[in-house]
Amino acid sequence: MQDLLLEYLPILVFIGLAIVLAIVLSLSAVLAAVHNPDPEKVSAYECGFNAFDDSRMRFDVRFYLVAILFIIFDLEIAFLFPWAVAFKDVGLFGFWSMIVFLGVLTVGFVYEWKKGALEWD
Repeated sequence: MQDLLLEYLPILVFIGLAIVLAIVLSLSAVLAAVHNPDPEKVSAYECGFNAFDDSRMRFDVRFYLVAILFIIFDLEIAFLFPWAVAFKDVGLFGFWSMIVFLGVLTVGFVYEWKKGALEWD
Protein backbone atom coordinates (compact mmCIF):
# COMPACT_ATOMS: atom_id res chain seq x y z
CA MET A 1 0.00 0.00 0.00
CA GLN A 2 2.88 2.36 0.78
CA ASP A 3 4.35 1.83 -2.71
CA LEU A 4 1.03 2.83 -4.26
CA LEU A 5 0.95 6.04 -2.20
CA LEU A 6 4.54 6.84 -3.18
CA GLU A 7 3.55 6.66 -6.84
CA TYR A 8 1.00 9.43 -6.25
CA LEU A 9 3.42 11.64 -4.31
CA PRO A 10 4.62 13.62 -7.39
CA ILE A 11 1.01 14.38 -8.29
CA LEU A 12 0.30 15.66 -4.79
CA VAL A 13 3.45 17.77 -4.84
CA PHE A 14 2.41 19.21 -8.21
CA ILE A 15 -1.09 20.04 -6.95
CA GLY A 16 0.36 21.61 -3.80
CA LEU A 17 2.77 23.77 -5.80
CA ALA A 18 -0.04 24.81 -8.14
CA ILE A 19 -2.22 25.89 -5.22
CA VAL A 20 0.62 27.79 -3.54
CA LEU A 21 1.58 29.49 -6.81
CA ALA A 22 -2.03 30.48 -7.49
CA ILE A 23 -2.37 32.02 -4.04
CA VAL A 24 0.95 33.87 -4.28
CA LEU A 25 0.18 35.27 -7.74
CA SER A 26 -3.34 36.34 -6.71
CA LEU A 27 -2.06 38.10 -3.60
CA SER A 28 0.76 39.80 -5.50
CA ALA A 29 -1.74 41.09 -8.08
CA VAL A 30 -3.92 42.54 -5.31
CA LEU A 31 -0.95 44.17 -3.61
CA ALA A 32 0.60 45.57 -6.79
CA ALA A 33 -2.64 46.89 -8.30
CA VAL A 34 -3.25 50.61 -8.58
CA HIS A 35 -5.92 51.63 -6.11
CA ASN A 36 -6.74 55.05 -7.66
CA PRO A 37 -6.80 54.33 -11.40
CA ASP A 38 -6.84 57.01 -14.06
CA PRO A 39 -10.20 57.09 -15.92
CA GLU A 40 -8.37 56.99 -19.26
CA LYS A 41 -6.60 53.75 -18.37
CA VAL A 42 -9.73 51.94 -17.22
CA SER A 43 -11.84 53.01 -20.20
CA ALA A 44 -13.10 50.28 -22.51
CA TYR A 45 -10.83 49.49 -25.44
CA GLU A 46 -11.63 46.87 -28.02
CA CYS A 47 -10.37 46.21 -31.54
CA GLY A 48 -8.70 49.58 -32.04
CA PHE A 49 -11.75 51.81 -31.84
CA ASN A 50 -13.67 53.54 -29.08
CA ALA A 51 -16.54 51.82 -27.34
CA PHE A 52 -19.97 52.74 -28.63
CA ASP A 53 -23.46 52.82 -27.21
CA ASP A 54 -25.53 51.55 -30.13
CA SER A 55 -25.14 47.86 -30.96
CA ARG A 56 -26.36 48.46 -34.52
CA MET A 57 -23.45 50.75 -35.33
CA ARG A 58 -21.24 49.64 -38.26
CA PHE A 59 -17.68 48.56 -37.57
CA ASP A 60 -14.81 47.13 -39.57
CA VAL A 61 -14.92 43.36 -40.02
CA ARG A 62 -11.22 43.15 -40.88
CA PHE A 63 -10.35 42.96 -37.19
CA TYR A 64 -12.18 39.66 -36.98
CA LEU A 65 -10.80 38.37 -40.28
CA VAL A 66 -7.26 38.90 -39.03
CA ALA A 67 -8.16 37.14 -35.78
CA ILE A 68 -9.62 34.17 -37.66
CA LEU A 69 -6.52 33.95 -39.85
CA PHE A 70 -4.34 34.02 -36.75
CA ILE A 71 -6.34 31.16 -35.21
CA ILE A 72 -6.10 29.12 -38.41
CA PHE A 73 -2.34 29.44 -38.65
CA ASP A 74 -1.92 28.92 -34.92
CA LEU A 75 -3.78 25.61 -35.25
CA GLU A 76 -1.65 24.73 -38.25
CA ILE A 77 1.48 25.07 -36.15
CA ALA A 78 -0.16 23.07 -33.35
CA PHE A 79 -0.73 20.21 -35.81
CA LEU A 80 2.72 20.47 -37.38
CA PHE A 81 4.72 19.93 -34.17
CA PRO A 82 3.39 16.44 -33.30
CA TRP A 83 3.54 15.46 -36.97
CA ALA A 84 7.19 16.53 -37.19
CA VAL A 85 8.07 14.64 -33.99
CA ALA A 86 6.47 11.43 -35.27
CA PHE A 87 7.56 11.93 -38.88
CA LYS A 88 9.41 8.59 -39.08
CA ASP A 89 6.41 6.68 -37.75
CA VAL A 90 3.59 8.21 -39.82
CA GLY A 91 4.80 6.83 -43.11
CA LEU A 92 3.82 7.87 -46.59
CA PHE A 93 0.10 8.18 -45.77
CA GLY A 94 0.83 10.59 -42.90
CA PHE A 95 3.12 12.63 -45.12
CA TRP A 96 0.55 13.06 -47.88
CA SER A 97 -2.21 13.73 -45.36
CA MET A 98 -0.22 16.65 -43.99
CA ILE A 99 0.57 17.89 -47.51
CA VAL A 100 -3.17 17.93 -48.29
CA PHE A 101 -3.84 19.74 -44.98
CA LEU A 102 -1.20 22.36 -45.74
CA GLY A 103 -2.52 22.69 -49.30
CA VAL A 104 -6.05 23.43 -48.08
CA LEU A 105 -4.71 26.04 -45.66
CA THR A 106 -2.57 27.59 -48.39
CA VAL A 107 -5.54 27.80 -50.76
CA GLY A 108 -7.59 29.49 -48.01
CA PHE A 109 -4.77 31.93 -47.28
CA VAL A 110 -4.36 32.82 -50.99
CA TYR A 111 -8.13 33.30 -51.27
CA GLU A 112 -8.15 35.69 -48.30
CA TRP A 113 -5.14 37.51 -49.72
CA LYS A 114 -6.77 37.93 -53.14
CA LYS A 115 -10.02 39.14 -51.55
CA GLY A 116 -8.05 41.88 -49.78
CA ALA A 117 -8.64 40.72 -46.22
CA LEU A 118 -5.03 41.46 -45.33
CA GLU A 119 -5.02 44.97 -46.81
CA TRP A 120 -5.18 47.70 -44.20
CA ASP A 121 -6.19 51.24 -45.17
